[in-house]
Amino acid sequence: MSAKHPIIAVTGSSGAGTSSITRTFQYIFLRDGVNAVIVEGDSFHRFDRAGMKAAMAEAARQGNNHFSHFGREANLFEELEALFRVYGESGGGRSRKYLHNEEEAAPYRQPPGTFTQWEDLPANTDLLYYEGLHGAVATGDVDVARHPDLMIGVVPIINLEWIQKLHRDKVTRGYSQEAVVDTILRRMPDYVNYIVPQFSRTHINFQRVPTVDTSNPFIARWIPTADESFVVVRFANPKGINFQRVPTVDTSNPFIARWIPTADESFVVVRFANPKGINFPYLLSMLHDSFMSRPNIIVVPGGKMELAMQLILTPMILQLMDIRRRALGVRAAPKNAPA
Repeated sequence: MSAKHPIIAVTGSSGAGTSSITRTFQYIFLRDGVNAVIVEGDSFHRFDRAGMKAAMAEAARQGNNHFSHFGREANLFEELEALFRVYGESGGGRSRKYLHNEEEAAPYRQPPGTFTQWEDLPANTDLLYYEGLHGAVATGDVDVARHPDLMIGVVPIINLEWIQKLHRDKVTRGYSQEAVVDTILRRMPDYVNYIVPQFSRTHINFQRVPTVDTSNPFIARWIPTADESFVVVRFANPKGINFQRVPTVDTSNPFIARWIPTADESFVVVRFANPKGINFPYLLSMLHDSFMSRPNIIVVPGGKMELAMQLILTPMILQLMDIRRRALGVRAAPKNAPA
């Protein structure tokens, strides 16, 4: 964590909806004049597209049928932690881009599925914003999670996550249904061991819960809309927030749950592990039809998710910027001062 060079990390599985969260953050950054450098988690994969296929084939020959982008062997965890550490110390660091498609690759005159060269981050940025799979990962010798000042988990219930991934990979990436299902199954051990534990470390979790039948995600013809969902927001610490049967209690990490949420505890839930400093009456008044299911959990209609994020996250971002200014010895401009 760094007062002068704060870091925000948004983490979630493939198909969870982290890209949508990023658009909300970009709007907040633009509106409030925050100069953020954005780092995509895919840039810290170990292999490009061709290299990953070869590595998967080699792993399969050795009897490992679960080699995936979710696990350590396919990612540069040490380099990601180094980026966070260096940025927190000096505002510097190095990153690159992963070029997913022809549109992204064209400006670099490279084929899609490749990386750009490593480059220094731009100078004099206000904060680093990370969006990807491993923003809160921690293993025996690597602890990425100790560096960010604000960690946010994006955790739709698993069937909704699979529906979103199936539709995205089939429609925008051209994969077959069988290929996507194979990927889901292959990634499951790494999902359990590397993705899920992060949501016990995040400050906030946003979990979208559909109110339509998603019992069989593999035959779903449409992705449930925002108005067919609730959002559960869990606050593990008032500095951060996570949106999460639709249980209205936190189920971000099912492997440590002691009870099954009841039917009356199901919708989209926001849980505050420490509600101190959170103005619940204000949130309830601004978010129509929201309610509190427990003293530290707020449940929000799915259509209000973006508004909820702005109401919750904007004060936190501004607080990080105020702490940064104070650490740098810079006074805030008077409210009525000319721009």
